[in-house]
Amino acid sequence: MPRPRTGKAVLAAAGLSGLLASGCAATPAPPNASSTLRSRLPQAIRDSGELRIGSYLNYVPVDFKDPGGAPAGLDLDIATALGSYLGLRVRFVDMAFNDLIPAVQAGKLDLAMSAVIDSRDRQQGKDAAGRITNPGVDFVDYFMTGTSILVKAGNPLSVSTLDSLCGHTIAVQGNSVQIKVAKKQSAACARTGKPLRVDSVDNDDQALAEIASGTAVADLNDYPGASYNTTAPDRKGRFQLVGNYRESDLYGIAVSRNQKELPDILFRALNQLIGNGTYQKILDKWNLGGGAVISATLNAGL
Repeated sequence: MPRPRTGKAVLAAAGLSGLLASGCAATPAPPNASSTLRSRLPQAIRDSGELRIGSYLNYVPVDFKDPGGAPAGLDLDIATALGSYLGLRVRFVDMAFNDLIPAVQAGKLDLAMSAVIDSRDRQQGKDAAGRITNPGVDFVDYFMTGTSILVKAGNPLSVSTLDSLCGHTIAVQGNSVQIKVAKKQSAACARTGKPLRVDSVDNDDQALAEIASGTAVADLNDYPGASYNTTAPDRKGRFQLVGNYRESDLYGIAVSRNQKELPDILFRALNQLIGNGTYQKILDKWNLGGGAVISATLNAGL
């Protein structure tokens, strides 16, 4: 669940692992920075020499804090590589997820990167009831995600699709997007005469415990979280992903509609990172290569 805004910020230098103290003076662009794209950046960003990026640091392996309390994860590494290409530092600001887009729209942040799903409702500033409540944001899409199926290592029941779960029990976090997928599949299974029992749990640990004990045959989880559960030191070798994920979505970098040039600048910089292999190396580092996009897109969410 979202935490109260902490206000804590950390600067990441042009190298993927560098950290600087807040308040450092702007530095000249490094020799490998793209001078063409840098010259198009908003003047305030060029003057500060940094990108202010909001993130809810509570989702391993995408956005989280390392044991020392510093930001870590997929988003930090991609953002830092983008900053390096543009000759900028990046400063991650930890705040509640629901505060991210309003802070971008208010100009308190330049970007939001926090496993934010690009959707037309977010682009258009609509709430859950379909009412327009804010100006919306633009998205630079950089990663594909979706619902993954996690089973016990060895896949003893040969689960391969959602349909193959019919007649069994699965464990799903009750406050997740995947509970909707599970309920939809449960209805489909009921029509076949092989009911699917959905056990709603509070967290990943409970779901994994049910799989390990045999109480449940599978867990439905977002792809990054499911992948992490196959590689975390205390879980490696105990669980595995099966099949292709469903209900695909795109993670997007959220940018204010007032920043007319910034989405295109980030789009072009990201495609350079995809083309030169930097992007794939970052995904592979976090065991998230299955979410790679062929190229960046703008506002491609549904």
